[in-house]
Amino acid sequence: MEASVIGDNTGLQSELDESVRIKIKTISELPPFIREKRNSGKSVVLAHGVFDLMHIGHIRHLEAAKKEGDILIVSITGDGYVSKGPERPVFKETLRAEAVAALSYVDWVVINHATTAEHVINVLRPNVYVKGVEYADASKDITGNITLEKKLVNSYGGRLEFTDDITFSSSSLINQHTDFYELSLKDYLSSLRNQGTKERIFEFIEEIAEYKVLLVGDAIIDEYQYVKSLGKTPKENLIATLSTGCELFAGGVIASANHMAEFCKEIEIICAIGEGENGFESFIRGNLKENVTLTPIIRPDIPTTRKCRYIDTGYGMRKLFEVYFMDDHPLLGELENDLISLIGKKTKGADAVIVTDFGHGLIGRRAIDELVQKRNFLCVNAQSNSANHGFNLITKYPRADYICMDQPEARLAVQENHSTIEKVVGQLLPLKVQCPRIVVTTSKNGCVTYSHEEGLSASPALTSSIIDTVGAGDAFYSLSALFVKAGATMEEIGFVGNVAGAIKVGIVGHRQSVEKTVFKKFVTALLQ
Repeated sequence: MEASVIGDNTGLQSELDESVRIKIKTISELPPFIREKRNSGKSVVLAHGVFDLMHIGHIRHLEAAKKEGDILIVSITGDGYVSKGPERPVFKETLRAEAVAALSYVDWVVINHATTAEHVINVLRPNVYVKGVEYADASKDITGNITLEKKLVNSYGGRLEFTDDITFSSSSLINQHTDFYELSLKDYLSSLRNQGTKERIFEFIEEIAEYKVLLVGDAIIDEYQYVKSLGKTPKENLIATLSTGCELFAGGVIASANHMAEFCKEIEIICAIGEGENGFESFIRGNLKENVTLTPIIRPDIPTTRKCRYIDTGYGMRKLFEVYFMDDHPLLGELENDLISLIGKKTKGADAVIVTDFGHGLIGRRAIDELVQKRNFLCVNAQSNSANHGFNLITKYPRADYICMDQPEARLAVQENHSTIEKVVGQLLPLKVQCPRIVVTTSKNGCVTYSHEEGLSASPALTSSIIDTVGAGDAFYSLSALFVKAGATMEEIGFVGNVAGAIKVGIVGHRQSVEKTVFKKFVTALLQ
């Protein structure tokens, strides 16, 4: 007697797969089917969700949804639009669609390539839109999507219903009952969960919402030139590429402002930009959030710093080389006086002053003295990079309330390359800069934090899925600074910064800011 192999019944498996997959349609394919069903008197029900880890709660929810009508359609959030935390979704959209389609009472499944269900609702116009009971109280929906979806459903005469049965959280099940995260990260998140960190962070978000923040820093235009590699030229040792597209982003202090604008009441920027076409002023203003005010110092005959990156898209986002268009000579004369005057005026009404110093000539000694003297709450990031030849050290600021930098910058500041990063952060840096709170990011290892009261602590990185690292450190610094001002512990600050960084590395360039709703969903998914 031959041994049977589970899943080896090829014919039956093929038949089963086809019966399931035939239920999976595109959104544009469904309207003719729906019209046919409605013409025969059938009513249509729509349920929407991620369905990342199918569980009994999902099964009961969809079973109840089917009872609200004749035809049940389930829309699944596409992979690129899931904001459930690092490495999510666990299962790709095609597998999630198959899992839902395998339920006998589900008639069709569609993959929705959007962050909300509004497009699906608008196209399919279901008679009934069904959500779980956890959405019944709209005030508890951190995204606010249920309010928008209800309004849309009501607009054409449909109705919204909530199922009330066993409820589980896929994120909670994944966090607590699987090996999805490494043990050290799992223990770290469990510790934060037990301390009520999520609730504290949400309280801080409410406080931050009323902040007025002044940003002083370098404006940068980040240009992405996308190319396809053609190989080495036959006559010279050069790589030949074919241009496939270009994107411009407002980076530097502009990107930082847009991150914070999602969380704060008012943001004002003081920066220097060029004149005319080389200044990109219209472009910059067009890429600012509504609650961001730009106060530029115009530098005649000097362009706004532009960093052009050539990127081979054949293998993800592989950067080939960069070309900088810049003049990093310091502000002098009346321009410097204008900067000093603006700092003196604008710091008075600010809850926090946040400096993003790329070392491109904006912030000299006089400006630093003015920032330190007039500060209410001063946060500083001074970047040491190839564009400033490593000369732009955090030590040029004699004191601050919060400083944040990466590991190479910290080591350059204390001139120590071989000591542990813990010694650098906890012992050597405090001797160089008078600052009660310090964070040093350590790339894939997360960050190390230090304060006079709490001492040293480490916060692990929250994702290993990286699309683009440009601006990740700025996102970390910008949002963590707000929480420092709000009074968060250093452990909480490290976590907040790592959340912001984990979100940002999933975004190409500055196509999007770190949005508050995405941030809150990310925190919730990790800590529930």
